[in-house]
Amino acid sequence: MPRFHPLQVTEVRRDTRDAVVVTLQPSKDDRAAFAFTQGQYLTFRRMFDGEELRRSYSICTGLDEGVLKVGIKRVDGGWFSTWANKELGPGDTLEAMPPMGAFFTPLEPEKAKHYLGFAGGSGITPILSLIKTTLAREPKSQFTLVYANRHVSSIMFREELEDLKNLYLQRFAMLHVLESEAQDIDLFTGRLDAQKCAALFRGWIDVKSADAAFICGPEPMMLAVAAALREHGVRDDQIKFELFASSQPRRARRRAASAERSDRHATCEATVTLDGVTRSFTFPKHGQSLLEAAIENRMDAPFACKAGVCSTCRAKLLEGEVEMETNHALEDYEVRQGYVLTCQSHPLSDRIAVSYDE
Repeated sequence: MPRFHPLQVTEVRRDTRDAVVVTLQPSKDDRAAFAFTQGQYLTFRRMFDGEELRRSYSICTGLDEGVLKVGIKRVDGGWFSTWANKELGPGDTLEAMPPMGAFFTPLEPEKAKHYLGFAGGSGITPILSLIKTTLAREPKSQFTLVYANRHVSSIMFREELEDLKNLYLQRFAMLHVLESEAQDIDLFTGRLDAQKCAALFRGWIDVKSADAAFICGPEPMMLAVAAALREHGVRDDQIKFELFASSQPRRARRRAASAERSDRHATCEATVTLDGVTRSFTFPKHGQSLLEAAIENRMDAPFACKAGVCSTCRAKLLEGEVEMETNHALEDYEVRQGYVLTCQSHPLSDRIAVSYDE
């Protein structure tokens, strides 16, 4: 089960007016734990005004760079991102869980594939890791990136992307779509929506040759791009999502004191296994998630976003039935295998058994 480890901050580089790139160094004992796969993220925790906040940020480096970096864009009202952009500096220490996430496909160096990437704003961060690693380790493959931003000055990793384009002239294509800034070609101005995707697919991008498509950014953009891809013949199993941080709650939410008092007599007996230890407790069927109940019963259950966006709280349902309110993280095959997001799970049966160790 993932646990938090200290990471030393060795560099904080300003990338845009409201985004920084943070270089992190694990201790010698933790280096193996922080080996990552392209497209994965780190979950950090920090206390703010006596309240613990957890936030997840994607790794932006490729596997061959030998360094661990994350990109953090400031979100209006976001405590962690504002602090990271204004106060975090070299020599500081951050607590982080080892890399997690499944926003990638297995690399096959002997094959020639065509990958599509659609990024909005800071959604470029995990896709940058994918681009770097794929182009370096699959020498016959190509990558086409469509990157949406408000204007040129808000483009994260702009110079790095241009360097990649120059390095892989024949294998990396990049199209910028700017919402609030006119460009020479009208098609590249405005929002990245289904209509614009359809136009891009007609004249600029060969969708039929795509082996996989990666989408990361604000949820409306992701849904529109995915719908356009499906309309043009891309299968669901070829589309990978990573919902980016603006959809997460800005502060850790406290449980409402008035949580459905009338239903408090409807309870469920839960058996939860974590780190080889099994504990049983009873909690209400309504008004409290399985994760909240586990934490309330002094279990150190893992979590990050509490919004069904990441998969940090993933566990396997061994007995009983639950309902997930939201699921942006688990693939269909994981759900069929019995995995649930405990932060979104509410019991439907009188007894459930789950394991974080599966």
